[in-house]
Amino acid sequence: MTEEQLLLAYLKTHGATAPKVIPGKREVTFLSKATGIPQVWKWSQKENSPQQYTELKDRVMSVHHSPTGTKTIVGMDHHGNEKQQLFLLTENESNVDELVVSKDHFHRFGGWSPSEEKISFASNRRHPGYFDVYIFDLENNTEELVYQYDGSCAPVCWTKDGKNLILRLIDTNIDQSLYVLNLETKQLKQIGPKDMNGRYGSIIVTGNDEGGILLTDAGRDTLAIFHFSFQNPSILKEVLEIDGWDIEEIELSLDESKLSFTVNEGGISKLGIYQLDSHTFNYVDGLPSGVYDSLSWLSNHELIVGVKSSIHPGDIWLVDLQKNETERLTTVGEEKSISHLWMEPELCSFSSFDGLEVPYFLYGKKNEEQPVVIYVHGGPESQIRSVFNPVIQYLAAKGFAVAAPNVRGSMGYGRKYVKLDDVRKRMDAVADLKWLVEDLVRSHGVDENKVGIMGRSYGGFMVLAALTHYPNVWAAGVDIVGISHFKTFLENTGPWRRKIREYEYGSLEHDVDFFEEIAPLNHTDKITAPLLVFHGRNDVRVPVSEAEQLTADLKKQGKPVELIVFENEGHQTEKLENHITMNTKIVEFFRKYL
Repeated sequence: MTEEQLLLAYLKTHGATAPKVIPGKREVTFLSKATGIPQVWKWSQKENSPQQYTELKDRVMSVHHSPTGTKTIVGMDHHGNEKQQLFLLTENESNVDELVVSKDHFHRFGGWSPSEEKISFASNRRHPGYFDVYIFDLENNTEELVYQYDGSCAPVCWTKDGKNLILRLIDTNIDQSLYVLNLETKQLKQIGPKDMNGRYGSIIVTGNDEGGILLTDAGRDTLAIFHFSFQNPSILKEVLEIDGWDIEEIELSLDESKLSFTVNEGGISKLGIYQLDSHTFNYVDGLPSGVYDSLSWLSNHELIVGVKSSIHPGDIWLVDLQKNETERLTTVGEEKSISHLWMEPELCSFSSFDGLEVPYFLYGKKNEEQPVVIYVHGGPESQIRSVFNPVIQYLAAKGFAVAAPNVRGSMGYGRKYVKLDDVRKRMDAVADLKWLVEDLVRSHGVDENKVGIMGRSYGGFMVLAALTHYPNVWAAGVDIVGISHFKTFLENTGPWRRKIREYEYGSLEHDVDFFEEIAPLNHTDKITAPLLVFHGRNDVRVPVSEAEQLTADLKKQGKPVELIVFENEGHQTEKLENHITMNTKIVEFFRKYL
């Protein structure tokens, strides 16, 4: 296999993700990039093999089946601009009818009404930074504005009688509040304790319409399962917590007798079943170790689960609780020509400058002569997990060791941990990267002169901050859609994101002095390592100007830097040809300088 063929094999490796049972049928839809961009595929028990369900020109971002499974809505954007529009699949599934389309605006799907005659959604049509809630009537092809909100808002679901919507009001990525909106009176009633924000997820209204079940970490460090009632909505009754870890997702069985749930233990999932009558639970065995998501009941004893791991790009599994068996339904994630090269990481940790224990995954470490690449995740409220990453695996296959840390500020370790990098504590997370390298040198025999760093989005900022504040540590850096100055980033990012990002990074009103102090753009004179920069022209999250201003400054100083802008990409890189260009360049770059 030639070098080009090997890279192509890695980049064409794709999984089956986001499975959803079509109600009333023994069929499951999922997303796959088998044809180059995400499209809808379908597994049916009758065929017992996946078939392509849509052939659309743009990527499918979301899929929403009606309560009886007779209709399906898909969300799509254009050229990666993230401005999701909603379309109704036609009967032959090869085309779509426009449903909710305003191409200059974003749309967040909020659920089907019980009658299937209406859907709810949020959109920023009134103001770029404000998301209001609308109802679209499929029968009459009309829209109604039902709630205005000067901020970020999203409808979650309808109550069973179709008279109310549950809304999530979003202050930050980890601070939200939940409300019931009466569609007749337009009155709001808060669910959960007042003046105590947190994350709210997996909101399920139960069949009697008296209340439901949800996940929240309001007033606590980790996500747990709670029951809520519409009669006393401010009181949440704890159902289940797992000490020290987040319960990430729940799904109620069709007969409402049990809950399936997933637990995130240090980046690796556990799947559990909770019996609502006996208040007991057990964990499910028989699934590959990795990350589980997209729970969906096929019957009262059969559960569909999305499964992915560091060596499994993603497939759909069936858990049969009666037979106590698991079955892999798809083999989309198989790539026999290269899968023997894939590596499982070692889960490690180190003590940082202040004694904080910081975890990281270490891939492909074989000998002391090996160059090492630090791979920094974005977010920052995100987490490196035990899932297949083609870039990491390709680097490891080409002889690089890769260390992927979850520095302070990462999700998955509780609210206290995720807030350790907020605003003026930003550089503490950058310091974690320096201490990671010291641990790699001390504990794994890494050559301190052969350490590179790469990251995407916020991870790109971390690369630039590491290169400017600890220049002697790094031999090379790769910045992908990264932030070079928080002031210019906040001034130019989408208005719908600014408020949410200011809670994390600091505000233009109060923290510009700190932005100036830490900005990589203001410290380019300190950079000694060669730098490779990628960006998408259509990026609405981190404007391409962040890359252009940084690289222009470095070029003026005569420092080794290269900028590659993809004209047909946004914040994410979707096109195969661009992936080939980017990853070929990255490997050549690290080979040259490490």
